[in-house]
Parts: sequence; structure tokens; C-alpha cells
Amino acid sequence: MSAEEKTSYLMLIDGKFVVGEAGTRSVINPANGKAFVDVPEASPDQARQAIDAARKAQKAWGLKSPLARAAIMKRIAVLIRQNARHLAEVVVREQGKPINEAIGEVGGAAEFFDYYAEFARRIQGEILPSDYAGEQVWIQRVPVGVVAAIIPWNYPSALVSRKVAPAMIAGDTIVLKPHEDTPLSALEMARIFVEAGVPAGVVNIITGRGETIGEVLCSEPGVDLITMTGSVPTGKRIMANASRNLTPVSLELGGKAPFIVLADADLELAVRSAATSRYMNCGQVCICNERTLVHRSIYDQFVTRFVEFSKSLVVGDPMQANTDIGPKVSREELEKVEAVLAEAVAGGARGALAGG
Repeated sequence: MSAEEKTSYLMLIDGKFVVGEAGTRSVINPANGKAFVDVPEASPDQARQAIDAARKAQKAWGLKSPLARAAIMKRIAVLIRQNARHLAEVVVREQGKPINEAIGEVGGAAEFFDYYAEFARRIQGEILPSDYAGEQVWIQRVPVGVVAAIIPWNYPSALVSRKVAPAMIAGDTIVLKPHEDTPLSALEMARIFVEAGVPAGVVNIITGRGETIGEVLCSEPGVDLITMTGSVPTGKRIMANASRNLTPVSLELGGKAPFIVLADADLELAVRSAATSRYMNCGQVCICNERTLVHRSIYDQFVTRFVEFSKSLVVGDPMQANTDIGPKVSREELEKVEAVLAEAVAGGARGALAGG
């Protein structure tokens, strides 16, 4: 069944699939601007229920041997691969990246579970000599507890795995909130977690707005660690909320990565790499090539080749295998890029690819 044939999705709280107490929200296909499916909107009370469920499940999950946890994670990886095409199509419909990139993303989602499952035999402590006779200093690695995870829209499948897998192998339980524009991949993964035999409450997936559900996840004293991938302003807000309970925070925020081309560079390789770094996922990656610095001795050659390479890329329907660049994830993101471009041109920049 394709994502467009589904009429609704459900959240996962305490091992049960539930509707949202705050109603539903339509998901827009960025390729055509049309709503194609509805997802639940959690209430703040449901966010707290998810935290409570994670707290209730954590002790038993943490007492399982790492190998037992890893066995479940390996089943998750198998199920992701068995459903890879469907999961990739869901990514395309909700986020807009070309299907070939989406297939790669889903493959990465499976690999995260395989990779972290291997840590089952690496959770080791230390025994150190003490300053005092007859004593030893023992250092153990133990679960943190309940993790709250917030992910953005640019990798809606892989980032679920990047948050859930390390928490699971460490014996932690988790409440994850996907971005409100791209919730489907996380909800699809919820089905896989249940099918793989993840115990109730170990992984909870709730959907809703950051200013409501995200605020609860980052403010509740029942959360032991907050992990978020997203923007700098959101990261600041999360840190402020977490500070009330002194909750540890792990943030992966946006960057301004430069791409540097020196005089002795292999021009063909440099152009291909710069284009990949710039256009991958329609330029919507935190480590994308944000600005290209080229040695003046090869500047003209590089620009000429880069423009020609750019002209060869196919912009079109992201479901087509020959498409290189799909749509921006939302009209808001499109308008943001257009505004930045207009500002650059007004400041003296010259278009090399189109529009002079």
C-alpha cells in the first residue's frame, strides 16, 4: 500500500497505536503542493503519557543484556530493508528528495541499527586503583534513563534511527517527535518497532508542533536527556527549557561549511564533489557546501565547469529515477531561498546559471 493510499496514521505510546487528542494535521507533498494524508496531533497530556510510559519501561529494558537488546535491533534492520522501497517512497512524498537519494537514506536507517547493535559487546567499564589501600575505583556505563528526541525534516527516516538506535543499545527508553512537516517516516518506523518486538514503552513516537509538544518534552523533569537535530534558534530554546531541570542536552545544529578548491586540485573531481555537496537533498543538509572558495588561478575554469555540470542535472518529479533535484521541502523554504537570492543580486551578485 502506498503512502498516498493511506488515509490516516497513528502515534505509538506505550506499545499502543493511538489517535491525537489535539486533532489531525495534513501532510503536504512538496512536489505538487497537495495534502495527501492526515496525521494525529498529540496533546501536551499525551506527551507526558509517552514520557511516563518510557519511564515505566526503562528499568526492565535496562536490565536486559546488551546482546538481547541488540537482537531486537537487528530484527529492526531486517524489517527496514524488507520494506525499503515503501519507506523510500514515503520519504519522497513527504520530504521531496529524489527517490534514489531516499533509497540511500532508508539504507542508512537500517545500517544505524546494525552499527549500534555491534556495541553490545563494547559497553565496558573500568576498575582503577585507589589512593587508599584496600579500595578500588569502579567505573560502570549505565543507562541514562528516558531520552527525548526531536528531529528535523531533511532526513525523516535516517534521523529516527540515529536517535533511537544508540538509546536502545545503551538501555535507555525514548520519546521521539518528528518535524510536523515530515512525520510519516517516523510513524512508519513505529510499525516496524512493534513488529520487531520492541517492548511497550521502550520507543514512543508522538507527532505535533514544536511549540507545544516539543516544549513539553524539553521541560518535563521526567526526561533524563534531550537530543535534538535542527536549527540554532531551536537549540537555544531547548537549552533554556532544559536548564530548569538541569537536563543534559545534546544538540546537532546547522553549519556554514565552506568548500575549498586549491590551485593543484583535480578540477573534474572538485567540480563533481562541490556539486554533490551543494545539490544533495536539494541543498537541505547541515553539512552542505554553503560557500565555495576557489584559488584565483583556477577560478574561471572551475566556475565554467561547475555551471556546465549544474546544467546537466535534471530537476523534476522526485519519484523518477533520472531526477537529480526535487522540490524544496515546503513553500516556506522555497520563499526563504528566493529571498536570499534576491538579496544577493541586489547586493551585486551575478547569476551564472540562469537569469544573468
